[in-house]
Amino acid sequence: MGIKDTAETWETLSTRRPFQGAKTAVDSDEVRMPDGSVARRDYQVHPGSVCVLALDGEGRVLVINQYRHPVRRRLWELPAGLLDVPGENPLHAAQRELYEEAHVKAGDWRVLADFYASPGGSDEAVRIFLARDVSDADGERYEDASSEEADMRVEWVEREALVRGVLAGELGNPALVTGVLALTAALASEGGLDALRPAESPWPARPYEA
Repeated sequence: MGIKDTAETWETLSTRRPFQGAKTAVDSDEVRMPDGSVARRDYQVHPGSVCVLALDGEGRVLVINQYRHPVRRRLWELPAGLLDVPGENPLHAAQRELYEEAHVKAGDWRVLADFYASPGGSDEAVRIFLARDVSDADGERYEDASSEEADMRVEWVEREALVRGVLAGELGNPALVTGVLALTAALASEGGLDALRPAESPWPARPYEA
């Protein structure tokens, strides 16, 4: 039996935008329910994100550590960033983020996983890329002392250690959890990592021009 998500749109009777931020907003929709009643749905409007699971030849994953104010914690995460430009090619955005946050480049790119970060309260779509054949990027290291990157710590960590941290409840960033477990599943599957989708595979949640 094939199981997959399907597109569906319930009738939206009205939309308000009570908050507009620098990168995201909040919309409040009046939605017609299947039984004919009307319900309000408040949610974050988000441009979408890309993440990079960079894997070196020793089976280590590149992770960064930074403070996340909403949850009042320092989290270990994958290099990631927003799709700031409408219609931006997500692969190009991922390559940029890997360079800016870790000064790393990669020769082989695949799509590891696509997911919605919190579909009950946000339309944020996330694409995780697998990057292999990694090496230090050319030129000077990117630095922006005014951004969150100024306080980042970068480490290469064994995949197995990250899996243990996820299962122990010690690592909670959703892209890291999804990426590490998806990588582990892909390694154990027929065809392995070479069977993953090409880097510029279609992404219905955030259409783009290749």
